[in-house]
Amino acid sequence: MTEAMHCHGLGFDRPMARGLKRSVLKRIDATFHPGRIALITGATGAGKSTLLHLLGGMMRPTVGDVRVGQEAVSRWVTAHRDMWRRNVGIVFQQPHLFDDMTVLENVAVPMIPRGVRLAELRMRALDIISRLGLSHLTCDRAGALSLGECQRVSIARALVCEPSVLLCDEPTAYQDPESIALVLKALADARDRQAVVVVTGHDPRLTQTRFGDDHYMLKRGRLSEL
Repeated sequence: MTEAMHCHGLGFDRPMARGLKRSVLKRIDATFHPGRIALITGATGAGKSTLLHLLGGMMRPTVGDVRVGQEAVSRWVTAHRDMWRRNVGIVFQQPHLFDDMTVLENVAVPMIPRGVRLAELRMRALDIISRLGLSHLTCDRAGALSLGECQRVSIARALVCEPSVLLCDEPTAYQDPESIALVLKALADARDRQAVVVVTGHDPRLTQTRFGDDHYMLKRGRLSEL
């Protein structure tokens, strides 16, 4: 069973010139529940991406911790944290694909360290590619795709292993109305299989339609529930 993800007094200071620091996040307390989508909105530069990086174990907090169940995963040594991240799917603002690899190869990459058999690997990759409307691009090189297509490939890559935690940074930013429906359906499917789903964004198609189950605002480094 997927466990909830908790932020306890979470804070992060970004180093600046001459030894100064800027406080990006300030003592955040929040719980993100399995089987629910949390939508975090806020202005550009509010710290939304930083928060997702902390939740995903890619950065260490300055103060406080991130817990999954009772385990303070943000304080684990690197090797243990890297192993735990196999349970986390992350969609960055920039897709970070391998341009010389095909869509199929890019989506399949997260399954390789897990020792998935080739037939199953291909089947699972093709399934999520289809669900995101990318089947006609399966054999195309990622470097030849549009930005919106690349974004959906990165979402497919994050979902292919059915992670227990899914973190998405502006996942609809480059999507047209038809494609955004596929993206939102994929996120809802992750929620329905009891993943913890945290989405950041200021896309009005998310904020004005009240997408998600729990809604938060990040402002001046502080997270408040709406």
